[in-house]
Amino acid sequence: VNKTNPGDRMTMFSKLLLGIVLSFATNLAMSIEASDKVKVTPLLKTQETWDGKPIVYPTGKAEITGMLIEVAPGGETGWHLHPVPSFGMVMEGELEVELKSGKTRVMKAGESVAETVNELHNGRNKGSVPVKLLVFYAGDTELPLTIKELPQH
Repeated sequence: VNKTNPGDRMTMFSKLLLGIVLSFATNLAMSIEASDKVKVTPLLKTQETWDGKPIVYPTGKAEITGMLIEVAPGGETGWHLHPVPSFGMVMEGELEVELKSGKTRVMKAGESVAETVNELHNGRNKGSVPVKLLVFYAGDTELPLTIKELPQH
């Protein structure tokens, strides 16, 4: 007769589950290493946003959000800021991003960037083709991903 209590069985189950997860994670990590059959191309490795500020993760319940953002020719994002870190890659087109300070950066297809955090900025598509941005936010379930600038009265 098995005389273990339900708590002991749950602990054993948790340890087994953890072992399986760690084994899977280890195998997954090894499977993404470069080889003759797998090409690994680093896109970005940084501790700073593109305007030189340190990246700081929010506290709270972590939430990762991925988006494909499209800006039509002549279109603008409007002045906004992100209270959480984000990483983006221009998939198509060319986007000019301007900070309130006047500092600008032009991002072209294939470029990756760590976006500004808590810094008002506006993106403009000055080209003739749509801009497609793939963006991932490292957020917090309690924080918005974007805050639009309030109109000045």
